[in-house]
Amino acid sequence: MGNTTRKWALILGGSSGLGLATATKLAKQGFNLILVHRNRRTDLEGIESTFQKLRDIGAIVLSFNVDATNGDKQDSVLEEVAAALSNQKIKVLVHSIAKGNLKPMYSENRPLLNHQDFELTISAMALSLYDWIQKLIALQLFESDSRIVAFTSEGSSKIIPNYAAVSAAKTTLESLTKAIAVELAPIGIKANCIQAGVCDTASFRLIPNSELIAKVALNRNPNRRLTTVEDVANAVYLLTTDEAKWITGNVLKVDGGESLC
Repeated sequence: MGNTTRKWALILGGSSGLGLATATKLAKQGFNLILVHRNRRTDLEGIESTFQKLRDIGAIVLSFNVDATNGDKQDSVLEEVAAALSNQKIKVLVHSIAKGNLKPMYSENRPLLNHQDFELTISAMALSLYDWIQKLIALQLFESDSRIVAFTSEGSSKIIPNYAAVSAAKTTLESLTKAIAVELAPIGIKANCIQAGVCDTASFRLIPNSELIAKVALNRNPNRRLTTVEDVANAVYLLTTDEAKWITGNVLKVDGGESLC
């Protein structure tokens, strides 16, 4: 399909926030894009306009408005992708799925976090990465030197109120990524997590007391600004380069020193 000189990146959660910023960076750096996202029909016109800007850069963009955590949807997307790519392969897989529960473990007037909430959050924000990887391997869609990048947060090790389910998911994601780096090394896969500093994204604003969290992060950061989605996207690109092929199994902090203070 199309331009065979550009490498392919598959981004799960590619219509906003870190995923879209990464798509934009990679498009500018010569990648074609497969963007899987979940948005309301009323938002699709604006999203398609954004994707057209990526095409204007020169990227081929295949977009799928489906639930990336649904096994049947994964199968149908990959069937179309395999047909579209023909003999081309995927160089980069980026996991940027934000789908979880932000409930308290104790409250006198709010619904409480339960077992099912933990299961849904961990499945969507961690285990779905492994589902995609397994299916891409089975279809032989990975390049021989492929890169996997997943987004974690400081909440994997620091307790934030109402964040317990997401924290458990991020901890699982980090452990899973390290295991992938070791067990899939024989087939050329390198896998890393990026721990971004606090970014003012739509997903971040869903966290209770996000304004206070942002204010504290700004005061902590020695560079006196919040992390931007572009900061994170730049780091993702670095991990896709030939010079980064010996970097695997790490949690890379991209936060301007925020987590040090």
